Amino acid sequence: MNDRNIIQTTCPYCGVGCGISALVNEQDHQVKILGDKSHPANFGKLCSKGSALGETVELKGRLLQPKLYGRDAGWAEALDLVAGSFINTIEKYGPDAVAIYGSGQLLTEDYYVANKLMKGFIGSGNMDTNSRLCMSSSVAGHKRAFGSDTVPGCYDDYEQAGMIILIGSNTAWCHPVSFQRIRAAKEANPALKIVVIDPRRTSSCDIADLHLPLAIGSDTILFNGLLFFLSQQNALNQAYIDAHTEGFSEALNAATISCNTLEQVAAQCKLDIDDLQCFYQWFASHEKVMSLYSQGVNQSSSGTDKVNAIINCHLATGRIGNPGTGPFSLTGQPNAMGGREVGGLSNQLAAHMDFSRTDDIERVAQFWGADNIASKPGLAAVELFDAIYDGKVKAVWIMGTNPVVSLPDADKAIQALQRCDFVVVSDCIAKTDTTALAHVLLPALGWSEKDGTVTNSERCISRQRALFHPAGDAKPDWWIISEVARRMGFEQAFHYRNASEIFREHAALSGFENNAGQRLRDFDISTLAKISQHDYDHLQPVQWPVNQAYPQGRARLFDDGQFFTASGKAQFIAIEPRPPVNLPDKNYPLILNTGRLRDQWHTMTRTAIAAKLNQHRPEPFVEVHPIDAQRYALLPNTLAVIESQWGSMIARVQITDSQQQGNLFVPMHWTGQYASRGRMGALVNPVVDPVSRQPESKHTPVLIKAYRPVWQGFILSRRELTVTDSEYWVKIKGEQFYRYELAGETLPEDWRSSVRKNLGIITAENAQWQEYQDPGKGNYRAALIVDNQLETVIFITAGNHLPERNWLTSLFVKPQIETRERMALLTGMPPLGVPDVGIIVCACFNVGEKTIRAAIKEKGLKTHQEVGICLKAGTNCGSCVPEIKALL
Repeated sequence: MNDRNIIQTTCPYCGVGCGISALVNEQDHQVKILGDKSHPANFGKLCSKGSALGETVELKGRLLQPKLYGRDAGWAEALDLVAGSFINTIEKYGPDAVAIYGSGQLLTEDYYVANKLMKGFIGSGNMDTNSRLCMSSSVAGHKRAFGSDTVPGCYDDYEQAGMIILIGSNTAWCHPVSFQRIRAAKEANPALKIVVIDPRRTSSCDIADLHLPLAIGSDTILFNGLLFFLSQQNALNQAYIDAHTEGFSEALNAATISCNTLEQVAAQCKLDIDDLQCFYQWFASHEKVMSLYSQGVNQSSSGTDKVNAIINCHLATGRIGNPGTGPFSLTGQPNAMGGREVGGLSNQLAAHMDFSRTDDIERVAQFWGADNIASKPGLAAVELFDAIYDGKVKAVWIMGTNPVVSLPDADKAIQALQRCDFVVVSDCIAKTDTTALAHVLLPALGWSEKDGTVTNSERCISRQRALFHPAGDAKPDWWIISEVARRMGFEQAFHYRNASEIFREHAALSGFENNAGQRLRDFDISTLAKISQHDYDHLQPVQWPVNQAYPQGRARLFDDGQFFTASGKAQFIAIEPRPPVNLPDKNYPLILNTGRLRDQWHTMTRTAIAAKLNQHRPEPFVEVHPIDAQRYALLPNTLAVIESQWGSMIARVQITDSQQQGNLFVPMHWTGQYASRGRMGALVNPVVDPVSRQPESKHTPVLIKAYRPVWQGFILSRRELTVTDSEYWVKIKGEQFYRYELAGETLPEDWRSSVRKNLGIITAENAQWQEYQDPGKGNYRAALIVDNQLETVIFITAGNHLPERNWLTSLFVKPQIETRERMALLTGMPPLGVPDVGIIVCACFNVGEKTIRAAIKEKGLKTHQEVGICLKAGTNCGSCVPEIKALL
């Protein structure tokens, strides 16, 4: 490949916003992914997910043309139907009877056009986004404290801080490249203190000097206690408080009432008092403190208060806006920040304006030429789907997200869409849990075809550039929205020819009436309002604001003590700690916590395509403390049913003391496409924060009990199968094979006929079967070999004892199976002398646990660096380093 094939773009996963150098082979539709060494977010580093992006650009499973009520259609017919249905619904029921539900994976240009259509021209605030589920508490907290949704700091602060606090964030798994940068800062400066505040002992604790396993939901108590401690220790910056803030006395009084002794705070947070005092003293004694927080803070019925409790402590010490200091929100999606810039949330307008100010509404209306602009906020995500369920919203357009998996009380979301008169879904994937409920499917571009901009956690705007021409009949989201808008009669306002025209308009609006004569707004990229197509094509990463004062961007805000409130001063918020809305009781005695995995992303529509990303945690699982496991008669690696008052799921039991007693943890990723009963969202508490409207995903009262099927087993197959006779199944894509984990509640009359009939295994003329059956013990094992290659292997048992899968899966990549391997097949164990790699630890280089153990023993390896030199494990994204250390 020559230089003309190298395209600089941006990773589509978390909010770190890593730059990618893509070596593209358009003819073969293949791409080699490398980190962009010049990008300031990652300097060439990539995590396991980013590294595997090249494996996810296949066209299998793509939605490639519009579908109307299940039949293929052309664009003209589809667009006419969507526009006509929206027009008819509005004429009959009013503009609030329609809605758009977007995604933090839309590009900023797509988001801008969707928001403009709904709020500016349809005239309803009903445009919300899945960012409501992860970042809206941070938005609300910023606005209360700063008068604007402003992230003050930047990634460069990691190297300059004297203390970094990770709050409600398993950064090692959820933002791996940032975590490795923090690890490197710690190694370069051993005096740097790292504190992890999380109910679970996660991989992020690997570099921690102190872990505070606080009780779920007690963050406001912890930080109110810190504020009171700072006042008692004379560790406040009174000059800063007096000059640049308001409301301190009220905030301190609230903290004093609820948290005025270390003993009281420790008891309420369930922390060791010496650890608590250590944390408070470290915070007081370090001038440069960063507080990095994510979903453990945001996803709460008191998430906004948690954000403000953290910010209060930074304002009280003046540790904000300067190098190495400040509260820092780690965004979960690649363009959650860009969506916030253009008004993606239902209470926002574009360019960081919102419905709380009449002059903002008038300003946006004037700029857009919109006579029918919405005058009040629309429905936030949970309320929006409640309104669909109740029949108040008659037509909804869902863009690039999978809400019937990701929303809380997700079964109700399914019922809502089943009841809805008209459901449109724009997506690049044909079959998701949500597309199954759509009347109209519109094929959108996938990541490798999109062209536009995204903004990461540090306010850095980066270009996402197309690597391939559009697949099939797929179109950009902005084009689809604009075409519908034009058919609805809004031709002049949506006459866009390309993404750069939208970007210029977006930039111009950010600077419109944003000058010294008005109340200044933080988001201002007006210098880019006249950017040429050439300069847009070659736009380099830049942190906003990008305006006349800061034409090259600005790394930090608030270094001058000036904020975007009416007074120009930051606002302390008096926090009165509140318990979670739903508490455990005799029916649901445990607390369910949820989160992300290292190698998977959201609802797996992209990551599950990459075989290497499915090996580390192949099934839905539940982490259980050993005492709870004993109490509820749960054994390791068996199945359990988890139930709440909203729904249930089945998960594989992992017993670990990294989990608190009384708490459970499950990952968020599995859908109905990959597991029969693995949807976490079905259980989750739908209560929302009263300020941010963000749902509570970290505190759901649940019950757990052993799931006792009549039989369990697994199938490995070279071909994708259709599983029909199994109550529990999980589908896992591997390297040249598919893996199915199974369990059932009824026994077939004959395993042989059931397997061959119901699993769709076609027996070729040259196929050879090996079988073993013991009806008395409920055991059945079979292997199908075609042309001397392993085609299928099946293991069924009435108990729990099944062989490990790793040696068996390794046989599928072999050009032919050896005689000794064939003889060992039905034992499930490799022949003597044949290595078994074990469970995959390093997804980047596909290195298994047994391989690492053997190397440690045989070569006397002492450190994770030595393991890396020997096996490469842990040398790419570094996310597996904690596990390697545990093996050492």
